[in-house]
Amino acid sequence: MAHLCRLRSRLAQLQRELIDSASSSASGAGFDVARTGSARVALVGFPSVGKSTFLSAVTAKESEIAQHEFTTLTCIPGQLTINGAKVQLLDLPGIIQGAADGKGRGRQVIAVARTADLIILMLDASKAVTQRRLLTAELAKMRIRLNRPPPDITITKRKTGGVRFNATNAKTEIDLETTKAVLQTYKIFNADVLVRSDASVEDLIDTIEGNTRYIPCLYMYNKADTVSMAA
Repeated sequence: MAHLCRLRSRLAQLQRELIDSASSSASGAGFDVARTGSARVALVGFPSVGKSTFLSAVTAKESEIAQHEFTTLTCIPGQLTINGAKVQLLDLPGIIQGAADGKGRGRQVIAVARTADLIILMLDASKAVTQRRLLTAELAKMRIRLNRPPPDITITKRKTGGVRFNATNAKTEIDLETTKAVLQTYKIFNADVLVRSDASVEDLIDTIEGNTRYIPCLYMYNKADTVSMAA
């Protein structure tokens, strides 16, 4: 178990390097959009699921619409007003499976999504289950957690004394040994760790990394007319 924890920690460190690189790349080539309004909402989905149609329908911005895939190649911003508050809506290029690994400029697209206050996952109703699973996985690789609160974990570094672990939630998955294994990967050998939630090894790593984004998400189902309503 300790060996697996160390491997997952190392993977998280490599992911951090990819996120930093993608964030730098996203600041150019049509992805660098100034933040405006009270909130930013990112439209995320596979190609040709209706993101551009939705943007054009709810804002004054015309985003190019076509029958072929990958019509949107840059980040297209629009703005709508809700109860007097201006909300920036970003139509992002469609991503594909493997986006977080660099396919189709997916890292740059997801890097922009990391800056959002809300993510709308636009899904093809006929493929919704599969698309939702794949998109959630791609976002997770870039350290975006959807509809999840941050774990209640406190890590206080000390100069001596080793690692001291205390969990107030009996359901937590981590213990002293797994905590020490993860901390050692980050060269932390002396610390007080307090866990107040039902936390996993992933939650512990997220806490140490400090760059995970916990973003609320709405799921929007398009092309519902292609789905049979028969019982």
